[in-house]
Amino acid sequence: MSSLAKELFVDPYKRLKWGLIPVKRHVDEIKEEDVASSTSSGVATHIAKESIEQSSSIIELDKKQEQKIIQEEKTDDDVEYEYRDEANRKWWQFFNEQEYRLNKQQKSQNKWYSWFNPGTSSAEKKLLLKLDVLLAFYSCIAYWVKYLDTVNLNNAYVSGMKEELNFKGNDLVHTQVMYTVGNIIFQLPFLFYLNKIPLNYLLPGLDMAWSLLTIGAAYVNSVPHLKAIRFFIGGFEAPSYLAYQYLFGCFYKHDEMVRRSAFYYLGQYVGILSSGGIQSAVYSNLDGRNGLSGWRWSFIIDAIISVFVGILGFYVLPGDPDNCYSIFLTDDEIRLARKRISKNQTAGANFSSKVFDFKTWKNILCDWKIYVLSLWNIFCWNNNNVSSGAYLLWLKSLKRYSIPRVNDLSMITPGLGMIYLAVTGVIADKSHCRWFAIVGTQVFNFIGNVILAAWNVTESAKWFAFMLQCMGWAMAPVLYSWQNDICRRNSEERSIILVTMNIMAQTSTAWLSVLVWKTEEAPRYLKGFTFTACCAFCLSAWTFVVLYFYKRDERRHAKDNGIIVYNSALGETKESPIIENC
Repeated sequence: MSSLAKELFVDPYKRLKWGLIPVKRHVDEIKEEDVASSTSSGVATHIAKESIEQSSSIIELDKKQEQKIIQEEKTDDDVEYEYRDEANRKWWQFFNEQEYRLNKQQKSQNKWYSWFNPGTSSAEKKLLLKLDVLLAFYSCIAYWVKYLDTVNLNNAYVSGMKEELNFKGNDLVHTQVMYTVGNIIFQLPFLFYLNKIPLNYLLPGLDMAWSLLTIGAAYVNSVPHLKAIRFFIGGFEAPSYLAYQYLFGCFYKHDEMVRRSAFYYLGQYVGILSSGGIQSAVYSNLDGRNGLSGWRWSFIIDAIISVFVGILGFYVLPGDPDNCYSIFLTDDEIRLARKRISKNQTAGANFSSKVFDFKTWKNILCDWKIYVLSLWNIFCWNNNNVSSGAYLLWLKSLKRYSIPRVNDLSMITPGLGMIYLAVTGVIADKSHCRWFAIVGTQVFNFIGNVILAAWNVTESAKWFAFMLQCMGWAMAPVLYSWQNDICRRNSEERSIILVTMNIMAQTSTAWLSVLVWKTEEAPRYLKGFTFTACCAFCLSAWTFVVLYFYKRDERRHAKDNGIIVYNSALGETKESPIIENC
């Protein structure tokens, strides 16, 4: 227990500058020449040699664990090449997403019910558990407060804000768009800086900034005033979504990432769910207290929660393996994190690289990724009806529920969404079939929106359709994790393409939402539901285009994954395989 307390409390405190500020950890790799020079101490030499073969953290383990880890590492590193003759390759192999990524042995060892991948050493499991808390769990909380401060507008609208601020016509959708516009504009600098600044400083700082603005939203007296506040809230929230997705790609392997990203997305659903719950409780207990309406109190409470989460993030977020600021990871765990991403062929970030590199941009603009992935993401951002508030406005139009009851019922769809999200994440990671996870969710999403577009159906059918509305979002962590994986070989390109595709997609929602989700047409958004159904279909179809290009790239790098491809029908042999694999 004393050792655990030292690792969790004493050592982290010692790593703080002045006992207060987390600083960059300077952890050097132990190299062969360092071993040769360490002749003055036999113990030091022994430790250094151990560190070369594997993570030096195994020194702290007992002998049996040490031997087990050494064997696991050896098995992982010494896998013999698997040779594949494509002369008689079946057409359905196109749908085998990991055909050039995993060999038969790796596939057979994968267990769907295991959180860790086969062959994961004890030291690596410990590192992953720490990262799951420091990055995945914290990001979930951070996304929760971000979305709490985003969707509280819809809950406030049906809780008295509409009447008090005299909303008219399409004022609601225009106010929603102001948030989106601010978010888009303030994302632009991160085309150049996302992988060049310590995100563990930036994200908590911005969190606290938008919290203060949320308090300001509680005291607005007009719609224009609220629009201005929402614009800047969107601006300060701009990099958070991108930054967390980028960090997942820095620490996790391709078949670990979706589950962690899905956990992050749970914060989105919890934000929607708790926003309704908070609004209901606040309206019932604080409406009129100190002369403030219930919807104003909900903004204040949301802001207080956000400030606390921002302060926590300053100490919890780890940075990235090459620029680590974590006070909770040991030096050996930082080295192990670097080794893991190196095995995954993930390039590390370099804070000292050029802000604008012409060669990098030329490579990006001449490649397929930025174009194919950007259009893919546009379909993703427009494939759901949740943000429109359609479900809430439909409930209010029934005129049979009180305001607290409407807010209570608003919690059903995000609650179901959490289940959809968990199932989708497990399917994507453990089956190694991300395209199926995406297409599967969109089938249900398409059905729900078609029913709502028809509208002249029974009320029970509408309930069923609205219960499927979060299916549109269930695939988002799969898409962003796949993008991280596709672009993993170059950190600069990965960050630029991530920001670009996000800006393009979000920009499309800014003007399309005004066209298809006009508040005046509520609750029957014929154009909105029809458009959403079309986007769900297009997203599914375009996923196969992404799959084609992804597999083409992985085929070129198959040798890096222990697979050598040749085609005997073309006269190629094992000794002279396809050139692009070399």
